[in-house]
Amino acid sequence: MTDALRLVYAGTPEFAVPPLDGVLAGPDALLAVYTQPDRPAGRGRQLQASPVKQRAQAARVEVRQPLNFRDPAERARLAELKPDLLIVVAYGLILPQSVLDIPRFGCWNLHASLLPRWRGAAPIQRAIEAGDTETGICLMQMERGLDTGPVLLQRGVQIRADDTGGSLHDRLADCGAQVLLEGLNRLRSGDALTSQPQPSEGVTYAHKLDKAESRLDFSLPAAQLERRVRAFDPWPISDCELAGERLRVHAAEAAVGRVGATPGSILAANAQGIDIACGEGALRLTRVQREGGRAQSAADYLNARRSPLLA
Repeated sequence: MTDALRLVYAGTPEFAVPPLDGVLAGPDALLAVYTQPDRPAGRGRQLQASPVKQRAQAARVEVRQPLNFRDPAERARLAELKPDLLIVVAYGLILPQSVLDIPRFGCWNLHASLLPRWRGAAPIQRAIEAGDTETGICLMQMERGLDTGPVLLQRGVQIRADDTGGSLHDRLADCGAQVLLEGLNRLRSGDALTSQPQPSEGVTYAHKLDKAESRLDFSLPAAQLERRVRAFDPWPISDCELAGERLRVHAAEAAVGRVGATPGSILAANAQGIDIACGEGALRLTRVQREGGRAQSAADYLNARRSPLLA
């Protein structure tokens, strides 16, 4: 049985907020929160605090924002806290072994996949894009490799046929909070957490999303493009060129195409959507956005056009 734990939390984006909320509501002492330095954001490029920083400040917890941990003085500041555990959730910095060795119980990481599948930066989106039907949360004991540490706890989450990157993100963030609290409760009560080394088979990497990937390539199968549209919502949002106009594609579905149609050609444009021929089948655009405009149904977009898409 262990008394209240001395915790340090490291995270940056919205995904890391629900697990942080769980820690804040628990019995343990949260000594400090580490997060990425403020970054320019929005049209005015004003410096903006991360979601984790905003939540920590609202809870009156000390926030620290080092550029990295190469400076021995920064590592010494962390060591002065005498943490039992450092919890890392989408922090965005690689932690050297000298940092991993500081807490009494080492460092835990919450990762949004069933490891070793989808190690890396964008596991949620890559799982949808690949057509996976299940993903999940792993609570991992951190080591120097990228998401290679042994798994302490895991929980599966089904990927629904209509899931977007945003909807799956939110469910996984809530699941992550539950898994983390289970781990903390077990650590505090003395219930041993057995670490399971990751298998060497089935390793895949979820490479960081790139804005350049957003352009839809209609030579690909429609089913693949439909998954990409869902995966890239709410960022970076897929886009295409249609009748000389760039459109962002917020929602689409695979449809039956016309045999022999040239990929990228418009097959239909009506209240149901805009059908674009693909390498296999057709992609029906159902929600789009013009440059400088707002997202709208394909029907509303067609009604607002000055000229019809089809003669």
